[in-house]
Amino acid sequence: MFPLCKLATLPRHQRLRKAAKIFEGAERRLITSGKLPVDEIEYLKDLTKQLLDNEGFPQAAVELLENAQSTLGAGAQSELRRMLNSVYYLLLSETGRTQADWDFLDSHGSLDPSKRQPFAGMQVYLEDIRSPFNVGSMFRSAESFGAEKLWLSPFCADPRHKRAERTAMGCVDVLPWERLSHDPFADQHEKPFTEGPIFALETGGTPLENFSFPKKGILIAGSEELGVSPNALAAADASLGRVSITCYGAKGSLNVSVAFGIVMQAWSRVQGSGAGVRNRFS
Repeated sequence: MFPLCKLATLPRHQRLRKAAKIFEGAERRLITSGKLPVDEIEYLKDLTKQLLDNEGFPQAAVELLENAQSTLGAGAQSELRRMLNSVYYLLLSETGRTQADWDFLDSHGSLDPSKRQPFAGMQVYLEDIRSPFNVGSMFRSAESFGAEKLWLSPFCADPRHKRAERTAMGCVDVLPWERLSHDPFADQHEKPFTEGPIFALETGGTPLENFSFPKKGILIAGSEELGVSPNALAAADASLGRVSITCYGAKGSLNVSVAFGIVMQAWSRVQGSGAGVRNRFS
């Protein structure tokens, strides 16, 4: 453990960054082992007191640290993770750093592919999704709502990009996926999809609540900026058409990964309730 007397000698910015790393490390160990040893809890109590005594935090931060002290003093392991996480992000914000999706810690560990309950023939085609964050988020939604397979266009962001993997929370490793080498909707190319009709997530289509989702099919989700390509739209329009989400705000649109999650949940409902359905948001 980093000596607190040495920590006190560091410049404030460096001191807070080091303290943040200490709390982050404690949270990681708690996730891995399920509890923290008594000596580490005592160390964290002393560190919290040092922060309260010397850093001149605003009142809201002081109250958070006082609550942390109480939690550490009570030794309630069940409350530790939320406390450690809150103090870590408090200290991070005090250094001027903004949290990103890849900062978050996954409490689930490695995912077990044998626990997947995919719906046969429920497949997705991501067309030119440029943001690794969006690709990762869409992998997570597709896996959570039972997609059997995910196809990527040649110019989709890499699911192995660190931001994509962090956002996907392990789903890149358990959801079967394949990157295509060409536009599957171009006339000169063989179509790789064999699992039923095609439909697109796009504006100007059938409202979500009225759309007839197939048991088997390919859902196309297109570029953040340009939407689904003309070739892919033509294929969808010749099959099941387009599904749209009704919006009521001034913006009138959603981030593609958010819209995708909404549609995937609606599609999964027609597949049946299934066994062992899990409700988990993190």
